[in-house]
Parts: sequence; structure tokens; C-alpha cells
Amino acid sequence: GFIAKIKKVCECVCMHCGKLLLDETNQMMAQAIKIRDPKKRFNAVWNVCKTKMICEADTMSEEEQQQQYQQQSKLGQVTTAPVAARGGCGHTQPTVRRDGLKLWGTWKQNKQFDDNEQPERRLLTPSEILSVFKHINSEDCFRLGFNEDYARPEWMLITVLPVPPPPVRPSIAFNDTARGEDDLTFKLADILKANINVQRLEMDGSPQHVIS
Repeated sequence: GFIAKIKKVCECVCMHCGKLLLDETNQMMAQAIKIRDPKKRFNAVWNVCKTKMICEADTMSEEEQQQQYQQQSKLGQVTTAPVAARGGCGHTQPTVRRDGLKLWGTWKQNKQFDDNEQPERRLLTPSEILSVFKHINSEDCFRLGFNEDYARPEWMLITVLPVPPPPVRPSIAFNDTARGEDDLTFKLADILKANINVQRLEMDGSPQHVIS
């Protein structure tokens, strides 16, 4: 499946706002996004971003930067064009670890707090990752090596699984009395039962951790 690539994307973007953790102001990142081959560009961006543990927030808004640029232009002090605002949120990023088909995030303690405080470790749910991936903008998708016409990051997570009704797969007759089903038919039946169970829990108003 795509679990390995999903993990890498989680390490490249902010798990709160979906913004790419670095931009062209970082020299290594600027070199990485110049790579033309999408697969090589993705791996290069991942290698640069995976150690970034905070989504840097802007010290000035884009409007304030533009005003500062105009003032410096009048005084003849400007040397470079204004840099577009990153739009970061300032949140700390987790260390993502894979355990089978699950991804776990560990948020390390803040230096402002007691050294004895334990880091927070929790499961990154598919719905949480899907929500983050949907917030990745078109420019960041391209930098990550995705072609939006054919592949968005959130498309790597299955949200709809077509399951045929049981009559589509008839049982096989062994003799005059005995009939049998193949393994796939049993699995499809399990999916239908699980969907019915989820629907019942949602109608009963069960908490999210029970539904998951």
C-alpha cells in the first residue's frame, strides 16, 4: 500500500495546518524543489523536512512586508523583492513512527515546561491524516512531486470501498446438499457487517474512539 509514502508526507507537512514545513528561504529546500524528476524531488524534500520539528510562523504578515518593502524602496534601501508570507501556524510537529499499518505521533516536551514531563504519544487516525492532506495546497503538492491531475496526497487513503452484494457471488455446490463459499466472499460479508455496525454506532451517538 501507500503507508510508507503517507508517513513521509506526514513528516514533510504541518500536522495542524497542512503547510509544507520549509520553503525556498531554506537553501537546501530551494535546491530540492529544483529537481525535475518527481520521485527524486519528493525524496529530496522529505530528507530536508523530516528533521524540522516546528511549523514556523511569520513574524510579519504579507501586507506588513509589502508596506516595509515600499518604504525601503522610497528610501533606496531595498536590495531584494519582498518574500511571500509562509502562513505557518507555529505548532510543534510530532515524530512519526510506523507500527504495522498504524502511524503513531510523539510530541516532545516543550523546553518551557518541567524536564520530567513525558512526551505525548498518540495514534494518528486515518481521518486526521486525511484532513491534513486535504489542506495541502497546489504549490506544496507540486513541490512534493505530486501531479494534481492524477494524484493528490489524500487519494492515497481509501475513503470509499465498493463492495458487491452477496448475491453477486453465488455459492458453489459440492454435491446435492453441500454448498461452499470462497474466502473473498467471506471477507466481503465481513466488510458489510462492519459497515452495518459502524452505522448503528453512529446512530446511537457513540464516541469517536469507539467508532474507530
